Amino acid sequence: MTQDDASLISDPTSSRQEEGPRRRDVLATVTVAMGCAGACAVAYPFLDSLNGTRATHVGESDILDVDLSTLKAGQQIVVTWRGWPVFVQRRTPEMLKTLQDPAILQKLRDPESRILQQPKDATNWHRSVSPDIGVMIGICTHLGCVPTFDAPTQAEPAGKYLCPCHGSQFDSAGRAYRNAPAPYNLPVPPVTIISDTHLRIGESKGDPDFDIANIQQI
Repeated sequence: MTQDDASLISDPTSSRQEEGPRRRDVLATVTVAMGCAGACAVAYPFLDSLNGTRATHVGESDILDVDLSTLKAGQQIVVTWRGWPVFVQRRTPEMLKTLQDPAILQKLRDPESRILQQPKDATNWHRSVSPDIGVMIGICTHLGCVPTFDAPTQAEPAGKYLCPCHGSQFDSAGRAYRNAPAPYNLPVPPVTIISDTHLRIGESKGDPDFDIANIQQI
């Protein structure tokens, strides 16, 4: 028997003392990982309580009518369609101008929206049925987090979306930046403008056969 073996016999708690720190290290690592995952998901659970819809609960119908009467220029509301958060924004003239800025377009992965992430009537420079109203599914195409909206300010009139989890960035039309993880633009659902104060998510007059299940990624 070696001296080390003898010391373990004489002090049987030593091995448990060594295991203690290792066990705490593992628990700490798991806790940190869960915290990071929670940061990605924290924005989602409260979506059902957000205002802006006047249709039945998600799951009862694929049609969702949205009231735009209180939506001011430069602002957005978040509604829920098919269980997904949907961003509805009213764009300012400065936002629309930036969407066509050549300097910005060079920074985007798919500035012309060539990849199928939207209906035909939203395959345009503003990625929407009406230029001043943007509608996008708020699911980052990297790992499914919910991006946050940086509303336009005097210093930054364009507005944009930022993923709080992994740093993906999208312009105010939901187009992904090249130097960020997200590989595709934010999905656009089928939309019909009912009036100046209402739109309908789930129907597209310009692309009636569009199916959100056929897009590249959500």
